[in-house]
Amino acid sequence: MDGQHSEKSQSDTTADRTSSAMSQNPRAAQRQAGTQRTVVQRRAHPEEGTPRPSGSSTCLGPGEAGGGAGQRPAGALPCQLRPPTQGALRGPQGGPGSPDYPRRVPVQDSQGSRAPTRGSSQPPSEKPRFLGAAGKWLVCARGRVFWDRSLGLSGSRHRVGWVCEDCMECDEVGLEGGRISSPISRSMKDLSCMKVPQDPAYRDRQAHPTTILLCKSRSSQAALMPKEHKMFMEEAYNAAICFKMLRDLNGSDPLHLKYIIKKIKGMAYRAPNLVLETIHDYLVDNPEISSRHKFRLFHVLEAVIEASNSLEEAWQKSFMQLALENMTKSTELEEVYQDAASDVLLAICRHSWRMVAQHLETEVLTGVFPHRSLLYVMGILTSNEAIFNEGEKACWEEQLAQLAVKSVQFLNTDVWSKELLLALTKPDRTHQEQPPEKAFLFIYYGLILQAEDNSTTVRTHLRTLLDTSHQWPKQREGIALTIGLAAARHLDHVWAVLEQFGRSTPIKWSLHSFCLKNAEDLQWKWASSTILLSYGQMAVRAKAHILPWVDNILSRMVFYFHYSSWDETLKQSFLSAVLMLVGAINRNEGAHSYEFSQVSELLDCLMVLMEKEPRDTLCTPTRQQTIHIISNLCKLRPPLDLEKKSQLLSTCLHSVLALPLLDVLEKHTCLFLEPPNIQTLYNKTSSALDQLLQSFIMQSPTTDELHLLLSHLYPWLASEKAQERQRAVGRSTALLRFLSHSHSLDPKEDFRRIGQLVGMLGILCQDPDRAIQHSSMEGLGHLYQLLTNQTARAAPMVNTQAPKQLSPATVDGAPIWNSGDQKTAPPTPPEMTFPKDRIFQLDSSQVIKEVMKHLTKAELTDLIWTAIEGLGSASPFRIQAAADMLLTTIREHGAKLETVANLGRAIHLQLCSVRIPQAKEKALHAITLLARTHTPELVATFLDFSIPLDSHAFRLWRALGAEQPVSRQVLAVLLTWLQERPLPPGPRDGGPQPKDKPCPRSLAAMNMLHELQFAREFKKAVQEAFPQLLLALLTQLHYTLELHLPREPDPPIPGQQAPSPGQGWPVTPPSHCSTSLEALKSLLSTTGHWQDFAHLELQGAWKLFSTLDTYPQGVSLLTRAMVQNHCKQIKAVTSQLLPNLQSKEARERKVAILILTEFLYSPTLLEVLPRQAALIVLARSLRDPSPEVRVLSLQGLGNILFHPEKESLLRRQLPPFLDGFFQNNEQVVVQVMGTVSDVLHRLGAHSAAAQSLGVAINARSFFDDERDGIRAAAIALFGDLVAAMAGKELSSLRTQVHQSMVPLLLHLKDHCPGVVTQAKFTLYRCAVLLHWRLRHTLFCTLAWERGLSARHFLWTCLMTHSQEEFGIHLAQALSYLHSRHRHIKTWAALFIGYTICYHPQAVSQMVSSLDTNLLFSTFEDLKKDPEPGIRVFATRQLCFLQKVAARPQ
Repeated sequence: MDGQHSEKSQSDTTADRTSSAMSQNPRAAQRQAGTQRTVVQRRAHPEEGTPRPSGSSTCLGPGEAGGGAGQRPAGALPCQLRPPTQGALRGPQGGPGSPDYPRRVPVQDSQGSRAPTRGSSQPPSEKPRFLGAAGKWLVCARGRVFWDRSLGLSGSRHRVGWVCEDCMECDEVGLEGGRISSPISRSMKDLSCMKVPQDPAYRDRQAHPTTILLCKSRSSQAALMPKEHKMFMEEAYNAAICFKMLRDLNGSDPLHLKYIIKKIKGMAYRAPNLVLETIHDYLVDNPEISSRHKFRLFHVLEAVIEASNSLEEAWQKSFMQLALENMTKSTELEEVYQDAASDVLLAICRHSWRMVAQHLETEVLTGVFPHRSLLYVMGILTSNEAIFNEGEKACWEEQLAQLAVKSVQFLNTDVWSKELLLALTKPDRTHQEQPPEKAFLFIYYGLILQAEDNSTTVRTHLRTLLDTSHQWPKQREGIALTIGLAAARHLDHVWAVLEQFGRSTPIKWSLHSFCLKNAEDLQWKWASSTILLSYGQMAVRAKAHILPWVDNILSRMVFYFHYSSWDETLKQSFLSAVLMLVGAINRNEGAHSYEFSQVSELLDCLMVLMEKEPRDTLCTPTRQQTIHIISNLCKLRPPLDLEKKSQLLSTCLHSVLALPLLDVLEKHTCLFLEPPNIQTLYNKTSSALDQLLQSFIMQSPTTDELHLLLSHLYPWLASEKAQERQRAVGRSTALLRFLSHSHSLDPKEDFRRIGQLVGMLGILCQDPDRAIQHSSMEGLGHLYQLLTNQTARAAPMVNTQAPKQLSPATVDGAPIWNSGDQKTAPPTPPEMTFPKDRIFQLDSSQVIKEVMKHLTKAELTDLIWTAIEGLGSASPFRIQAAADMLLTTIREHGAKLETVANLGRAIHLQLCSVRIPQAKEKALHAITLLARTHTPELVATFLDFSIPLDSHAFRLWRALGAEQPVSRQVLAVLLTWLQERPLPPGPRDGGPQPKDKPCPRSLAAMNMLHELQFAREFKKAVQEAFPQLLLALLTQLHYTLELHLPREPDPPIPGQQAPSPGQGWPVTPPSHCSTSLEALKSLLSTTGHWQDFAHLELQGAWKLFSTLDTYPQGVSLLTRAMVQNHCKQIKAVTSQLLPNLQSKEARERKVAILILTEFLYSPTLLEVLPRQAALIVLARSLRDPSPEVRVLSLQGLGNILFHPEKESLLRRQLPPFLDGFFQNNEQVVVQVMGTVSDVLHRLGAHSAAAQSLGVAINARSFFDDERDGIRAAAIALFGDLVAAMAGKELSSLRTQVHQSMVPLLLHLKDHCPGVVTQAKFTLYRCAVLLHWRLRHTLFCTLAWERGLSARHFLWTCLMTHSQEEFGIHLAQALSYLHSRHRHIKTWAALFIGYTICYHPQAVSQMVSSLDTNLLFSTFEDLKKDPEPGIRVFATRQLCFLQKVAARPQ
């Protein structure tokens, strides 16, 4: 390979080459005359016993190696070479007679022929050359130089070469490029100061034995020091290897070339001078190598020079000359070859840039336009700061400025100017990257224009530059840079040129988006982008002079933003220009003294730009740059108003926080040739957003400003998307961390309105995303520090440790980054943890409690509001966390809250949407805790949404009374609201008509008192409050009846219009009256007073409460039932009603006097109210303003309790009353019977006992009277007699009762409803007197049951409790088969049928044949009854009756 490109002809002598090398190589000039050289020799495996080769090598002295350069010393015998044995590789083990003594072995050449042996007549085939021939030089340890062609063989299989037979010993040495340096090379001495990378290939090579052997005698071995000898050998080996690798760079295998270059670079890091010397010698000795080979050598040389810590001046000059010669050389590789040579020059610049700069300046100032490679080098020097040491870059820039000043003269040279413009407009190889020479040329051009004094020349050149193409981005950036540099000294002229260019026709076309007719118009399409970039460069280069021009520049930027054809190019140019302008403003200390009027318009443009960004992609740093610009603009004067600031926050937060997951963002870039790093891009964008928030708070360090910032983050903290919550909580925590450690807030201000923030972060502490959990807890910790610092604002600020990054792993090592904004969990050093503060070591619930201790009442209310709002979330975790937060806050600080009405109303609204049972229970428990100290407010609030009452509201009421003391208080408050009963003013009042409804809370309280009677939480409280509730409900009933009274319209008031139909006193719907009545019923039934309830239900007395006229009668019947049933609450009710007799409301006094007059018949009354006290009370009521109360008081005073003489008088009147039963006038008879009932009631059990039997017999005689009224009155009288005789054991009366049971039972089917009602009530009273069991079931059956099952139950009760009267009952039933009333006859047949079924034997014995025939006839008729059940029953009874009749008597 080398023979084809790199060697000279064979006619060149070795002496010429040596002298040339000595003249070019600075290291060779320093060598001594006895410097030894060696040539690479292939090893061949030794073969024992082979003859010694002859003629294959020639032994020369040290002076003979260079073609006669020196002579061998006198008397020195030439060494004999022989191939070493395996033992020779390890050193000799014995003398010449030893079997291990090395012997000569011939070596095969590359053609497989044997090398000639010693003694052969064949001389060397040719005279050895210094380099490049097939053979190589060999030097033994005595300095003898030999030539052997076999050493030129290629291939690694030849491992052993020739050794000198006289030297006897072999040592492993290194050979380099056919030359051996001096025994102690300078490069080896410098090894300790070189950069030695950890190269595995190098370590591998050191582990294997060397492949080149050099022999030396024992004398020479003794002459050399062991250390110097080892260094000499290593250098020789490295030089030989390097030489071979340089030669192999001419290969064509890419992988092999890559490996060789890597090995040479690795060697250069260890011994750069040695490699430099080898490369230099190789280039000098092989001037005709190919351009491609030399191109690769340049790359290697560049790397070697860069690897050197220092470069000798001789090397600098030598390689700089080499680079300069090749930089401008034209080859088939074109610019690539020139750039490689230029890179060598740049590598030299790292050691001595001033010397290179001097040469460059000389070349540039020749008057001829510089060659491209010179501009390339200067471009790299200008753009790459790594070339210079600290402080040297400024020196280069100063020298470049001086060069520009000296080059001003060339602007007026047409040829030079044209070539400059041609170079600037030359198309780039790739339009995405600009070559360094062209980038430098724009800078150079700008500096020249900056140094030019003639403004006309400057304007001419700038306009000429602007008239070039603006199609490519790098071209636009270069033009803008040139303009900016010129503006540093010619700001006015540059502004004028840009204004003139902006008004030119091509720019107008591009602004108005005219259709492009041809490809040439593309050069003007993005001209406005160039103008924008030029304005930015002007601001950067003009520095402090730019401040007065800022508004003008901003106005032009805004103009081009709005009127240019919008695309990605314009957007990036606009952002770049604004960034440069903002940076220039920030670098000027005097910027704070200016007010920039165009900032607001620019912010509007930036918001438009952010809104136009795709919401589902993040491919460019546009968002980051825009937010960064906004952060800096907000620092300028005048300050932003609240509306503008709010718009900016909303826009920026939405643009960043609403982005999809990072995995989704990466999918949008999968088709990009060079996809951006989405994670890095997003992190930078988030950091910019943090800086924006911090910038706002730094400009206005107040709590109001903090509240504004946080209020824009709250919606994102409550987002249903995990990535949005994670981003929002990250921003919030970063802001709190900044405030906590910068102490930016004004300590004089109250830190308020943070309750909502505490609530939001507290809820997020239970987020399923662990990153959100940890970030929220950290935020709460910093918030706690802020609160403590603000609380102790009078004390010196305590320096707290800066927070460390939150550990992204849990205790068990599970990753916490699971919301998509981190593709993988970042490394977690063990020291990454929370700040060392006690608050950061607590769990979330404890942290929240600690923070709550520093909150005011208003902030605690805000916290609770936040928790209540969280209950309405769609996220299960948020609902659960909100419920926990609500419960914790109220448990800890519920007593501090002042107003809870709205909170209770909000909880009710949210409770409707809560679907998690645990969360709902906690919310209800919070109500229970809150009711301990806020019962009245909650009751009043709950009343507002309790009409109509839904299930959620009812659960709130139950929670309100979950604790027994509170349930009593709830009832008390409801009773208080129940007393709010305003009446519409009547004609007697003369007041104006009210416009509102009559106290809806009073009606709602009535409704709730009804509902709560069925709640187990209020069961005990209702029982305890029975007296109050009874009086309140009776009074409420009267109140609702008063609302229904028709009223005459009020007389019109002069000057006032009559009210419209919708403005009068609204009529309360009937449901309110029925609710009050139902509440009264439920009070009796749920508190164990079902017997009193049964009395009114069976009598149908509830209808008496429907009108004011019958209302007193209804109250009297209820009270009478309590007396007759010996109610245990009579004493409590009496104690409660006595104060009501003094009430201001007439209805309360009326109810109290009605109850009191009936209670006078109860002996229990005297235990509470003695006879004299009762007399006084009644006497006082005679003076009551209400006529009704006075009348009732008078009736009470007529009670037999106060007039014992009335007892005998009334008893004497009973016989005449009984005679009146037989009057013909039905009405008279009914009234007489009613009078007897009243007398029995007034006399009581003891006084009426003597006449009871007569009354019973006379009453029973009218049970089957044909007149409906008399039947009903008789049955009622019998029932009143039974009630009056209750507790009195009268056998005669009991017989009458037994005999009346079947008639009463059958009259349950009477056609007259009045008779049915009285029959039910009397039957129930008789059952009580007879002490029947299951009286409550009997009452329910009588009151509400219908059908055969009810009749069967009643028959069972009668026959079970009256077995002795079986015959009487059967006989009575048989007699009713003759009744003319179909329903009674049917009921009698059913009664007999049941009897036959269960007592067939007894019936067969008692029934006559006539009765049997009657039964057959009756059942035959019943088979045609319209009721299916009766028809079936009759059919079965006929069959059974036939069987009974067939039995023998």
